[in-house]
Amino acid sequence: MSTALADPPAAPAEQQPPAGSDGGAPPSADDRGAAARTCANCGAPLADGQDWCLQCGTGAPDSLASHAPTWRSGAVVLTALAVLVAGATGAAYAALSKGSSKAPPAVTTVAQAVAPATPAPTPSTPTTPAVPPAAPTPKIGAPTTIKPAIPLPKIPVTPNVTPKVPLSTTGAGGAPPVNAPKSSGEGSPVVGEAHPQALMLDTNAAQTYNPYSYPAANFGDPSLAIDGDNTTGWTATLDPAVAPKMAEGLVIDLNTARKLAAVALTTATPGMTVQVYGSAAATLPASITDPAWVALTPSLLEHKRHARLVLGRGSAAMVTAAKRPYRFITLWISRAPAASVGTPTAPGHVTVDELELFAAKKK
Repeated sequence: MSTALADPPAAPAEQQPPAGSDGGAPPSADDRGAAARTCANCGAPLADGQDWCLQCGTGAPDSLASHAPTWRSGAVVLTALAVLVAGATGAAYAALSKGSSKAPPAVTTVAQAVAPATPAPTPSTPTTPAVPPAAPTPKIGAPTTIKPAIPLPKIPVTPNVTPKVPLSTTGAGGAPPVNAPKSSGEGSPVVGEAHPQALMLDTNAAQTYNPYSYPAANFGDPSLAIDGDNTTGWTATLDPAVAPKMAEGLVIDLNTARKLAAVALTTATPGMTVQVYGSAAATLPASITDPAWVALTPSLLEHKRHARLVLGRGSAAMVTAAKRPYRFITLWISRAPAASVGTPTAPGHVTVDELELFAAKKK
C-alpha cells in the first residue's frame, strides 16, 4: 500500500528552490543525504520517509527493516486473515448443510432393524387387531382335494329289499293296512325267478294258529311278525312235556285268494322244522289235518336266520298245488331247535321275527 496519502509528494526538481535562495535555510547534511535517495528500479528521487516509489511502486531500500511496522501493515494482515477465515467457515457450513439434507443409507437401515425390537409403548392408544392374510386363491385347473371335517357315516345296505303290494285300502274291521315295506333279509334268491314284490298286509292279517288249544299265554303278539321290524316278532313257548316237538304256527289271512310264489322267514331261533300250507276255504280250517289245507312245501329244517321258502318245490302234487290261489297261508312249526328247548322251570321258545308273502309272477 502506498504511503502517498500520508506523505504529500515532493515537488519536482525544477520546482524546488535553488540552494542558497530565499526560500529557506541552506540544506544541512541530513537534507543532502535525504535528497540523494532514489528508486533502485527507475531512479526516481525518494522523499524522506517515502517507503514506495511513486513512479513504479518499488519499495525503497531497507524500508521494512529500517522502519518499525505501522498500523496499516497490521490492518492489511488482519483483513486478509479475516477473509480466509470467513471463506473456510462458509465452505464448512455448506458442506454440513449438504450432508444433513440426505440421511446416510446405513443409518436408515439400522433404524428399521432396531425399531420392531423396541416398540414405543402406547398404553393410551387402542390397538387394532391384525387382519389375517386372505387364503391364497387356487390356480384354475389345479386339482383341489377337500376333506370333510366330519367323516360320513356308512349306510348299511340290506339285501333283497322288496316293497309290498297292498291288498286292500282297509283291513278287517276298518283297520288301516301296514304301509311300511318289509325286507326278506338274507334269504337266498330263487335261481331263474324274478323277484316279485312282497304283499302289503293288513295290521291284523296275522294270528296264532293253535289247533291243539295250548294256553294263550304261551304265545306273543302275531302282528309283530308283519310290522316290518326285525327286532320284534311273534313268540311261542315250548311245552316241557313234549319239547322239542311242537304243533302250532302262524297263519296269514289275505281276505281274498291270491297266487303266491314264495314265503320269506326271519327268525332269531334258526334250526326250526317248518312247512307251508295253503287253504282256499272261506273260513280258517280248525285242524292242520283238515283236507282244506294243502301242503305247498315239504317239511324243511331251516338253519338260517333268513330263509326263503319257494312254493311248489317238492312233489308233483305240490307243484300243481302251488299254481292255485289261496286265502290262508300257514307257517306250521313241528319241531323247535335243540338249543331252544330249555328246562321245565325255564322252558324255551321259538320266534318268527318277520313273515313275508310274495305274489306269483303274472304270465
